[in-house]
Amino acid sequence: MKIILAGGSGQVGQILQRAFAPNHELIIPSRQSNQTTNTTTPSNIRSLQWDGATLGPWTSELNHADALINLAGRSVNCRYGKNNRREIIDSRVNSTRVLGEAISQLPNPPRLWLQSSTATIYAHVPPGEPAHDENGTLGGHEPGAPDTWRFSIQVATAWEKAFDELHLPQTRKVKLRSAMIMSPDPAGVFDTLLTLVKRRLGGRAGNGRQYVSWIHEHDFIRALEWIIAREDFTGHVNLCSPNPLPNSDYMRHLRQAAGINLGLPAANWMLEIGALFLRTETELILKSRRVIPARLLKSGFQFQFPDWAQASSELCARSKKRHNSAQPFLL
Repeated sequence: MKIILAGGSGQVGQILQRAFAPNHELIIPSRQSNQTTNTTTPSNIRSLQWDGATLGPWTSELNHADALINLAGRSVNCRYGKNNRREIIDSRVNSTRVLGEAISQLPNPPRLWLQSSTATIYAHVPPGEPAHDENGTLGGHEPGAPDTWRFSIQVATAWEKAFDELHLPQTRKVKLRSAMIMSPDPAGVFDTLLTLVKRRLGGRAGNGRQYVSWIHEHDFIRALEWIIAREDFTGHVNLCSPNPLPNSDYMRHLRQAAGINLGLPAANWMLEIGALFLRTETELILKSRRVIPARLLKSGFQFQFPDWAQASSELCARSKKRHNSAQPFLL
């Protein structure tokens, strides 16, 4: 296939490049173009410069493409100050709109558009409440929810609204409401948590009862391949393990997989101080995300890593192997 991977220079983009590069042609429009500097890039991967907001020479690459996967957007791993909030929303909305504008002008537009979204769009799930499937309640109206939680919902809804407003009759459109993607890539979510565990700081966060939704990178890729192959998938779909679990259990399994017995817990006030120094927000840790992939399961998709104990063991083993060999990850 010819796949357009918009905004594909980040961590998720690197995961997709590893998975798709052996068998497909990848075109990567990115603000961080390495088209003229990286001589080690395979010939079937090309990077194009774009600003994520305006039309340009990159638009011709969309013609006759089999799939567009849009990952473009400023990282949410930052403090939600006024400028960062504007950049987070604008980078997602503007890139989605300009891709839609480009596709609408093409004689042979992409057959499929996979649009990145987030499982954070669903409401916070208190202990004892059921998980959200694709028909779950959207967040933003929970009583007493912190402002940072409401902002995350605003980002997700604005992102999806921009996508839904595009009328592209020749292109199948799918919104990927993804949970945290777990891979041992440096500086990723899993690598960050594993580093805390190794420093004996991998105990529960807050009261530890908030749910963690996640998906192993192998299942993330397999789910994308599943959706690409099935013409009946449109609308939104949850990409996550069928077994979310409380933060305290999540961290316990990770400590066991890493062979670490002690994990000091962190109270809410400690997390606030840590987030301030790390220039991030506690919303990424304390909001309860309990999401299940009902559409994938109903369609017959089978997870290779449905349980966190198994997944964390595989990820720890691969992380250790990488550190020992200094070699890149292989799927």
